[in-house]
Amino acid sequence: MSPHAYPGVSTADLDLDVTADVEALYADGITARKGAFTPAWADRLREDIDAAFREALARPGGAVGRGPHRYYVEIHPEQLRGFVDLVDHPWVRSVCTAVLGPEYRIVELGFDVPLEGAVNQPWHRDFPMPEETRTERRLTSLAFNVTAVDTEEDMGPFEIAPGTQWDDSPEFGHGMFPPRPHYPRYEERAVRKYPRRGDISARTALTIHRGTKNDSAKSRPVLVLGVDGPEATNSERHDTAVTRPYWESLPERVRRHLDCPIVDELRPITQKHTIEGLVMGDA
Repeated sequence: MSPHAYPGVSTADLDLDVTADVEALYADGITARKGAFTPAWADRLREDIDAAFREALARPGGAVGRGPHRYYVEIHPEQLRGFVDLVDHPWVRSVCTAVLGPEYRIVELGFDVPLEGAVNQPWHRDFPMPEETRTERRLTSLAFNVTAVDTEEDMGPFEIAPGTQWDDSPEFGHGMFPPRPHYPRYEERAVRKYPRRGDISARTALTIHRGTKNDSAKSRPVLVLGVDGPEATNSERHDTAVTRPYWESLPERVRRHLDCPIVDELRPITQKHTIEGLVMGDA
């Protein structure tokens, strides 16, 4: 395995050899598995996202803005028919184990929806750099993204600046937003991603990135699965829960990693996963 892999993890703990993926996460901050699912599976994902998005928009606090015409919604696993397919996928399990260790925890399930009229976000990371990353150069969490559409150039593709997960400056606003004089570095490195239905990506949310302007009449919904290692505290920002019958229906190896309350009845989530500063428009 990569020298960056979590101590104590051997290839026997993994379903797949993800050495190249671990190396890519440490070098570029992002990796991907093309064709992990069928387009038909992704189409069912789109149906579930659309249903949850309609419900969220219909109530106060159901969706949080990430700039003009751009929203984030957190959901419960039971709202997603393909939840077990995703979190129990051999590639997802193997990447989580190799990077975060065998005690990784699933802490977030949600989706981003850039609509027609969404503008360029400011360059940012999703949370301040953890001390383990700063002092040990070690990743303590991952974000998996699954597109629900075939991404086209005019749909506001996700843009990332590879290798910037290690950027650390006291000038970053809230520890997340590089100041404008830093922008040329990110624009020079910027790579736009065009995933297709069925593809999965994994990244460290510390790598500087942004959503771009959506010039089409189409939305570009993307599922977000957040996973923490033992030291990470991202679960504090999320309210995912499961009912007991659903919990009991899950495979044991999924339950082992699902870090959320078991409740008698699910309540709609009031969004609190805000990224301070992303209420602004083109910055």
